[in-house]
Amino acid sequence: MKGLNLTLAALLAASCAMPAWAQSKSDVTIVLGEELDLVEPCMATRSNIGRVILENISETLTELDAKNGGKVAPRLATSWEDQGNGTWRFKLRENVKFSDGTSFDAEDVKHSLERATSPKISCELSRYFGDTKLTATAVDPTTLDVKAEPPQPILPLLMSVLTVVPSETPIEFTRQPIGTGPYVLSNWTPGQSIVLDRRDDYWGDKPAVTKATYVFRTDSAVRAAMVQAGEADLAPSISQLDATNPATDFAYPNSETMYLRVDTSIPPMNDKRVRQALNMAIDRTAFIGSLLPEGTEPAVAIVPPTTLGWNKDVKVPAYDVEGAKKLLEAAKADGVPVETPIELIGRNNNYPNATEVNEAIQAQLQDAGFTVDLRMLDVAEQEKLYSKPYLEGRPPQLLSVLHDNAKGDPVFSAFFKYHSQGRQSGISDPKADDLITRASAATGEERAKLWSELFAYVHDDVVADVLLFHMVGFARVAERLDFKPTIATNSQLQLSEIGLK
Repeated sequence: MKGLNLTLAALLAASCAMPAWAQSKSDVTIVLGEELDLVEPCMATRSNIGRVILENISETLTELDAKNGGKVAPRLATSWEDQGNGTWRFKLRENVKFSDGTSFDAEDVKHSLERATSPKISCELSRYFGDTKLTATAVDPTTLDVKAEPPQPILPLLMSVLTVVPSETPIEFTRQPIGTGPYVLSNWTPGQSIVLDRRDDYWGDKPAVTKATYVFRTDSAVRAAMVQAGEADLAPSISQLDATNPATDFAYPNSETMYLRVDTSIPPMNDKRVRQALNMAIDRTAFIGSLLPEGTEPAVAIVPPTTLGWNKDVKVPAYDVEGAKKLLEAAKADGVPVETPIELIGRNNNYPNATEVNEAIQAQLQDAGFTVDLRMLDVAEQEKLYSKPYLEGRPPQLLSVLHDNAKGDPVFSAFFKYHSQGRQSGISDPKADDLITRASAATGEERAKLWSELFAYVHDDVVADVLLFHMVGFARVAERLDFKPTIATNSQLQLSEIGLK
């Protein structure tokens, strides 16, 4: 009865909170768990922004086709060819216009790359390029050369994260994104809703959806109830507990990995025994089927098992509270300040039951002898702590985060997570740096072998972080929509892929 009361209360709250807009049969309402703090295209690799902007407003040169075997597919580029010496030539689509009416050409892509990698702006997508220097040259309006130093054999795949903006776009973040995509941002009311309208002059096929209104509700039960009541059409992320209707609710493989980012430069985290104790203190199996859904897998790498170089020989740390206590005692005897309070910092509404999961992690770490204070922050506040430059004078911290890699290659994860110069790296290890550099430039079996070696090294030898779970997603889709979620649904939601029955 308590669950029923909660559901009814959630439904009532959703109905009362919904704005009274008129909706035609070709309009859709999408309810998300997280608000957008930015509508900046070069930040669209962050999931809360990408679900709205990526390939809807702002397009990329290439894209990964999750529905057809994960192949690199054309988008704004129609073809590409390796010219040798690190240079790739891209032929660009003709007769494409931005939503402001200006024509798209190679100079726009050149500017987009230079803007995204400029030190004057903290674009998130640049982290995927690692220490590779990319130089774009407009050969002619429809031909672009991109030179990678050192050479990057998967450069066409890397171009799937470069959102293209007009060459007139200033360096600073924008609140009015202009793109070549099938939709235009027509209204943004922070904290309430975002509205995208279909463009009549889009270069590609006309999507079925004419208008998309995004609203934000933090409670999974509310999001599910809204779709059930017809107040919304799609909730791409709901809890398994709310996925109760086989006609509307779908599980999908999630490309997110949950982990605790350890800052190894600050005592007591700089002692390997402490990091081993952190890993041993968490009973991963206790979360699966309770706070996290069945199908969730314990993680041994920052990327999902479908990724190139996956190392099947790396094992999940055994749950051993007494062993963790002994490691802390040994470290304390050597003068390591193991009693120093540690901040566990989570992100509100990052996934269903995020607060409860982090509370359980806190309790398990405390049972092993750690002193842990939990802080749950909104995405913008957590990002200030997650990426370099890290705050001076910070206490020892564990950042409880999700990392998304649906691209199939570790290059989208390894540098910025584990290289000493990586924007979100908590380690500085010369061997890890060398493995990342060599793997990024390698091809074929050698590339897979080096990535596999890196995964084993950072997990077993360095103990770089506390890898926890490969996630499973659940979505509720109104029966009037023709849409099935995929591994890409967590980080992007292309309106053009939504059909209407």
